Amino acid sequence: MNDSDTTIDALRALVRRFVDERNWSQFHAPKNLSMALAVEAAELMEHFQWLTPEESHLVRNNPEKNLAVCEELADVICYALAIANVLQVDIATTVEQKVRKNAEKYPVDQFRGRYGPEDPAPVE
Repeated sequence: MNDSDTTIDALRALVRRFVDERNWSQFHAPKNLSMALAVEAAELMEHFQWLTPEESHLVRNNPEKNLAVCEELADVICYALAIANVLQVDIATTVEQKVRKNAEKYPVDQFRGRYGPEDPAPVE
């Protein structure tokens, strides 16, 4: 599997099979899954906690650290997919709608290169 030829639906099915084979759906209330997702997100953050922004970019150059980060990110994604499965969320539609909403909230002409419209534009 790789990003170029794997659909979101295929990933959802992979997670669904994993859960079903273990009869874990009985434990997968949206509340529990969202809490587990938060725990995994915190474990992902731990890898970057005391790094500078520059050092955080260098994690990808350390195979051991990068693998640990990738595994935590996979856990986050798996729990997000599990929530989508339980709540029957169409991920593509939901993401597209949210990006459109964010584009309206953060217009390019006001936010390009900055995090707020009142912040000075970066010197180019």
